[in-house]
Amino acid sequence: QVQLVESGGGLVQAGRSLRLSCAASGSTSSIDSMGWYRQAPGKQREWVATITRSGTTNYADSVKGRFTISRDHAKNTMYLQMNTLKPEDTAVYYCKANRPFLPSSWGQGTQVTVSS
Repeated sequence: QVQLVESGGGLVQAGRSLRLSCAASGSTSSIDSMGWYRQAPGKQREWVATITRSGTTNYADSVKGRFTISRDHAKNTMYLQMNTLKPEDTAVYYCKANRPFLPSSWGQGTQVTVSS
C-alpha cells in the first residue's frame, strides 16, 4: 500500500506562484511514475503533469511553461511548482502514484484558488 498526502494549496492572486507537495509513505520503493491531476467544479478530473522514476517529465499543454513537476526520492516527495497562475487553474489538485501490476494510489486533494 502507498499513502499520499498533498499540501501547499491555498488562495492566491493571478500571476502569483504556489508550490504543492505530495508526500508518499508505505511501500514507496514500488512506485514508478507519479503525477498531478486536477478537478475544477463541474468538470472532469484532468491530467496536469507526470514524472517518471528516472525524472522524465510531461505536461498538459495548458500548464506547459508555467508548471514544473519534480521529485525528491530521498524524501519520498513530489512537487508541483506553479508559476504565473491563472483563474482557470482553480481546482482541487490530486497526486497519483503508479506501481507496476498494482493498483494506483491517490491523495485526498488540496484546493488551489486563483483570484483575478
